[in-house]
Amino acid sequence: MEFKELNLKGVFEITLTPHFDERGFFMRTYDSELFEQYSINMTWVQENHSRSEKKGIIRGLHFQIGPFSETKLVRCIKGAIFDVAVDIRKDSSTLGKWEGVELSEDNNKMLLIPRGFAHGFCTLTEINEVVYKVDNFYSTTHERGLLWNDPDLAIKWPVSNPILSIKDQNNITLKKFMEHR
Repeated sequence: MEFKELNLKGVFEITLTPHFDERGFFMRTYDSELFEQYSINMTWVQENHSRSEKKGIIRGLHFQIGPFSETKLVRCIKGAIFDVAVDIRKDSSTLGKWEGVELSEDNNKMLLIPRGFAHGFCTLTEINEVVYKVDNFYSTTHERGLLWNDPDLAIKWPVSNPILSIKDQNNITLKKFMEHR
């Protein structure tokens, strides 16, 4: 595994290393000792799997507020996605900044998104499956979402007219979230 911390403190792009032979491949997707070398000490409590069946779907930008804030370790196991993390930590010097990384079944990359970030992704292929671990339990009453096209965030999504859930259509801007925090 290769760890690369991105411009937002605590956000890591992790490249996995498959070992191929005539049968296929073997790939370690998590190793607590390697993660600890980068001061990433997580206890994963849940793993989720989502499937999207169209290109141009945006899911997000989702997060949970305290005490249910969560770290996510995201991997695309089928297809390809543009995965985004947005800093929403109120005292952060990078508040409102974002990172985007393509994750795919072919590039073997994962994105580690720490607590205090909103997360979303856009599907780049027709069939996409995303698996992600979280270090806190899901709480409906603590779930929130930011608008995918919030002009203050100015995320460069690879789609201009995405397919959105009704819930995601009703997300709010970062500014509105910060006012009511």
